[in-house]
Amino acid sequence: MTRSTTRFTGKSVLVTGGGSGIGRAVALAFAREGARVAVAGRTASALAETVALIEQEGGAAVALTGSVSDAADAARLVRETVEQLGALDIAVNNAGVFGGVGRIADVAEEEWRQLIDINLTGTWYAMKHQIAHLRANGGGAIVNISSNLGTHLRVENVGAYAVSKAAVATLTRSAARDHIAEGVRINLVSPGPIDTTMSSLPGESASAKADRMKGSVPAARAGAVEEVAAAVLHLASEESAFTVGADLVLDGGITA
Repeated sequence: MTRSTTRFTGKSVLVTGGGSGIGRAVALAFAREGARVAVAGRTASALAETVALIEQEGGAAVALTGSVSDAADAARLVRETVEQLGALDIAVNNAGVFGGVGRIADVAEEEWRQLIDINLTGTWYAMKHQIAHLRANGGGAIVNISSNLGTHLRVENVGAYAVSKAAVATLTRSAARDHIAEGVRINLVSPGPIDTTMSSLPGESASAKADRMKGSVPAARAGAVEEVAAAVLHLASEESAFTVGADLVLDGGITA
């Protein structure tokens, strides 16, 4: 494994939604900088792939299956991280879903509930148990993943998703103020279009997606998952010790 720094050597990190996309990139990035990583999510096979990638590079990781939208699972993920890694120093709450496409009045009730249950309530459940552990054990850092949709941008037909992510932003900043005196430092990353399946239209080819990004993003491309991971690691590191309640937008200039 090639490490650019050893910023996180000796640290234990929990990453939710770590089976693919941004979560996988974040888990790999922490491991490359010396952390032990617990990769959590709902799909065991995807988590196993992330762990295998980390181990192939000489890193240390474990897979924890569970859903943050279940309060008992959220508590268990923290407990098992500590049991298997020996500690919990940093948590990254990336688990989330996209959905509720359509005008607000036309969104189905079950789609609304799923967005709120996973994106908002799931983040709260996760933070509740992470904060409880961190403040009792000398403090630590939490980085939540939101979206530029919501607080920073509203567009037609994705209002339900935007609401859930705007709520995550408010939750993060409120928690940051509430718990910094207890040694728990909390911040937020709000990505725009990132080169994952979530940013692709149904049936869209890679070339068509690239053309669409050139026409809609000032930076003329989608972001890379590694760029989001770099932002997360920066906010989790001691380099950001005075950064509390920040909302770091990575969207290629869309909301500039």
